[in-house]
Amino acid sequence: MKLLRRGRSILKARIQGISNHGVWLYACGGEYFLSYKSYPWFLNATIKQIYNVEFLFGFHLRWPDLDVDLELDALKHPEKYPLMCSGTSRRNAASCVCEKKSKKYGKEK
Repeated sequence: MKLLRRGRSILKARIQGISNHGVWLYACGGEYFLSYKSYPWFLNATIKQIYNVEFLFGFHLRWPDLDVDLELDALKHPEKYPLMCSGTSRRNAASCVCEKKSKKYGKEK
């Protein structure tokens, strides 16, 4: 990473702020709000864990302390990613990646 003159930011992603409702993220010239309802991984995280964000490959956001990975496209175009998380704990948050099935298991009548 090279230093730029006159204090210009060289960071591609950084946390702008944390509120009672979510996290403000700046990435690639845009600001994004990550609500705790949609992104429950940040709800019980410490400030240090939230601020430790990495921007990789020009499109990948990673919080290594929380084991959370997001693509920038999912923040820009949430309509393309309809699966939403419904839980607030780490265990429930992990189930967000699995599509819920409406079919009941067992014998079909």
